[in-house]
Amino acid sequence: MKKAALFAIVFACCTMTVAAQGTIRVNCKGANPTISDFVTAILAPTYGEDGEEDESMNGIRYAWECYRKGKPQHEGVTFTLDQKNGFACYEYREVEEGVEFIARIEMCYWNEADQKHKLFAYNYMCYDNGRYSPGQYDGLTFYRYDNATKTMRYTSDPGVDAAQKATPPSVMVSFSLPRSGKDIVMTRWMSSGTKQQQALKWNGHGFSAQKPETETQAKNDDIDYSSGPEYNQDLRELVDEKD
Repeated sequence: MKKAALFAIVFACCTMTVAAQGTIRVNCKGANPTISDFVTAILAPTYGEDGEEDESMNGIRYAWECYRKGKPQHEGVTFTLDQKNGFACYEYREVEEGVEFIARIEMCYWNEADQKHKLFAYNYMCYDNGRYSPGQYDGLTFYRYDNATKTMRYTSDPGVDAAQKATPPSVMVSFSLPRSGKDIVMTRWMSSGTKQQQALKWNGHGFSAQKPETETQAKNDDIDYSSGPEYNQDLRELVDEKD
């Protein structure tokens, strides 16, 4: 089996596991959790009904542990943490038979307007030569964090759901989480080779879809790297400020 296919399967299981979790405890030293606290919480080991540990997230857990301890990552793996902007990104890259495969997981959060909750997002996507190539479980998952209980639970967002449902079934959809700013970008990948982007604007509790942009020709280098490892320097020591 190709490595790319293997990693796609592993990350599909990873995403399925995240969506299946119930109440998740977020441990933090201060009054408010940082992106590091959210990452640690979402990657905490889980156990099945038989008491056996679920190992499907071991790859990203290992990368997170290497990052925290300053150890080298496996070949093709990068892990980026931006405390100031409340953003984290895991990425695996491999070139095989002329095809560049990328598996990418983004995580970030927003402080809600009621000052009682935070919205945490976990976004998984795969690309072949810069074009979205989803598996069965690719997609965007939300959790709502309660400041009082310091726990979070799975939730959905009506604005994101509506924008996605307005897309024809034949069109693939991917999402990009913000490293700077607050808005999500949804990209529609057309079978004709064009793509169309649409901003999902943060409204203090969720997202509101804006008018889609004009379709443009998709290229091999069309992945948005503005939030990835090459963007800015390592900001792990800065204070979390995302509102």
